Amino acid sequence: MVALITGGSSGMGLEYARQLAEKGYDLLLVSNREEELESAVSALSEQYPVKVEGHFQDLAQPDAADALFACCQGRGLVPDVLVNNAGMFFFKELSGADLDRVQAMLNLHVSTITRLSILFGEAMKQRGSGYILIVSSMAARLPVPGITLYAATKAYLRSFGLSLSYELRPYGVGVTTVCPAAIATPLYKLKPSLMDMGVRIRLIHTPEWLVRRTLKAMFRRRRRVSPSAMNVWLPPLIAILPVQAIWNRFSSAK
Repeated sequence: MVALITGGSSGMGLEYARQLAEKGYDLLLVSNREEELESAVSALSEQYPVKVEGHFQDLAQPDAADALFACCQGRGLVPDVLVNNAGMFFFKELSGADLDRVQAMLNLHVSTITRLSILFGEAMKQRGSGYILIVSSMAARLPVPGITLYAATKAYLRSFGLSLSYELRPYGVGVTTVCPAAIATPLYKLKPSLMDMGVRIRLIHTPEWLVRRTLKAMFRRRRRVSPSAMNVWLPPLIAILPVQAIWNRFSSAK
């Protein structure tokens, strides 16, 4: 059994790797951070009796998905589990100066994940088994200023993952989309003191907590999972607040 995990060298991706290794899966970790990737491969290889390999690649490039799929084909590899975890985040009012970052996020969150899911999903479909995990976000339901593009791309993934699950389920392939609330990872670049406080009061959850629940849902072939009570109360609260007031509050905090 093999699990391919994008963004697998840190944060939630590394935790997916740990918990899948505990279940006996060999690992192929994909990351654009070479030193971090080498460290993760070494640590996991020492800790678990599974085969762990790293693949250094920037998945925000336009042809990234096809190149990764071709690499796996060259190895004769069709993963049993594909974890589409790689992502990026920035909080900022969009301007012309951000077009490169905008394109990178569109490539990474939309094009790459879509093509990886279709390419590997087709191979899994031919085999008659497999699991695809797509990491969306609670932000998919929060189209607020400052995370304009992030929220929009995560909304796309939320919709895409659900639709794809109906297409692939008859062929023995499960597709699960997870919409996490706040998770204690470096993605959001919070100060350590704020992160620790958020975890203590349970506004922010740990990667271990999230991944445990997500994998349980994935192996049960649930189509969508939205852990955390914040997924219940925060989106309706944001929906009734004036958008300009939200933007003014966040802008003043920058």
